Amino acid sequence: MTDVKRVRRSGLVSQVAEQLREEIRSGRWSVGTRIPTEPELAELTGTGRNTVREAVQGLVHAGLLERRQGSGTYVVGTSDVGITLARFFATSYSRDVLELRTALDLTAAELAARRRTDDDIAMLRARLDERAAQWEAERWDDAVTADVALHRGIVEASHNAVYLEFYDSLLPTIEDVITQHVAATHRGFHGDHAALVEAVAAGDPVAAVAAARSLFDELWGDL
Repeated sequence: MTDVKRVRRSGLVSQVAEQLREEIRSGRWSVGTRIPTEPELAELTGTGRNTVREAVQGLVHAGLLERRQGSGTYVVGTSDVGITLARFFATSYSRDVLELRTALDLTAAELAARRRTDDDIAMLRARLDERAAQWEAERWDDAVTADVALHRGIVEASHNAVYLEFYDSLLPTIEDVITQHVAATHRGFHGDHAALVEAVAAGDPVAAVAAARSLFDELWGDL
């Protein structure tokens, strides 16, 4: 917490809140972390406890922090926008989510093929193998988790931080939709997923988009 800066005397609450947001955004306070106490935050920021209390409460209302009686205050989210989107997506219809996901995944596939690194390629191939192993073992919950991880990996390989944060806000809903599909069909579309990963690895954006489109055509066919 030595990176927290002392703030100016104007707009103290908003300045302290922004300092706390930066701790969360930077990953210094990850989800599940208990943040320092109000007296500690007051000392670190050079402000009063009332100012700190108001700033913390604002982030509680925003969905980034959660007060737990007798335990402290914990990080429960990383983005105000992400929290809002996640709540909205949670009430959306499966078809609406799939339409949005189709657009997102096709663009991510193209960007990933253009920008992927050697580390990205190794990560995607490892996640593809893990996905296939879970499917073969018929561990369906783990198979869904592995499937989500692979698709998120494609977005990671796009190297667009805003894109990734938006996609992460959609992940719980994506996982619910995939779980329903797997329970109903047990279809894995392994060839399509392998083709997508190899097109990204080859740095071929046209083939990557085609592979992603083929995969979603299959998914739409099951609706």
